[in-house]
Amino acid sequence: MLKRVHFPTSYLPYLLVAPQIIITLVFFIWPASQAMYQSLLIEDAFGLSTEFVWFENFQVLFEDPKYLESFIRTMWFSGAVALLSMGMAIILAGFADRVIRGAMVYRTLLIWPYAVAPVLAGALWVFMFNPTLGIISYFLEGFGIDWNHYLNKSQAMGLVIMAAAWKQVAYNFLFYLAAMQSIPKSVIEAAAIDGAGPLKRFWTIVFPLISPTTFFLIVINAVYAFFDTFGIIHAVTQGGPAGSTNILVYKVYNDGFVGLDLGGSAAQSVILMILVIAMTVVQFRFVERKVEY
Repeated sequence: MLKRVHFPTSYLPYLLVAPQIIITLVFFIWPASQAMYQSLLIEDAFGLSTEFVWFENFQVLFEDPKYLESFIRTMWFSGAVALLSMGMAIILAGFADRVIRGAMVYRTLLIWPYAVAPVLAGALWVFMFNPTLGIISYFLEGFGIDWNHYLNKSQAMGLVIMAAAWKQVAYNFLFYLAAMQSIPKSVIEAAAIDGAGPLKRFWTIVFPLISPTTFFLIVINAVYAFFDTFGIIHAVTQGGPAGSTNILVYKVYNDGFVGLDLGGSAAQSVILMILVIAMTVVQFRFVERKVEY
């Protein structure tokens, strides 16, 4: 007599997962395979002639000092965006978790920026920091700061970092707030009775308990900074001035659609894909061991 439940063979499970599999194949696997194949080719600007060159496109990239500069710039940009957006989100979530009156209104206002499209977010920051008409640049001028991100490389990079981080704060805030609200209040109250102050309670109780959420958000924010910031950079600086904000994802667009170097652009996209996959694997394999669940 069988003690385990057995279900008759059915095609229903396969039919239920078929739409997701088809979407994955059409919109993810197939474009990725096309990019990998395209990276091994050299085509003219009109696509009339094609030459199979194996890994020559990758060799040219690694010998290009501008590509190496863009690589370092992207790593710096990604780390700054993740640190700034997650830092602001955890502070806002800490305050939101303590709010009693008007909590829903407060949380709703903090979530709104996530609904803004990246291009519109970039346009908002461009208007605020416009050297001639921007309200923030006007106040900075009062403090003796000559703001012009169209000419100043450091100001341009700082502006895109702030715009990208602002766009991502709401996403991080949602996860941090949910993680904080899942912590038993009795634990916090017991620490308060023992004399632990707000900061000590946060560092010794709250932060260790939300470390799984922090680990998850590190991965998400890194991927966001590598891929989803294209619209912000295109709206704010278009990679300028003098390529100071030309990160890897924007360089793929600039070389492929503007410079019409299709093979080189495909090679860059493959390297970017491998880089993000490797970074995610390293984070899950090594960083996760230090996470307290």
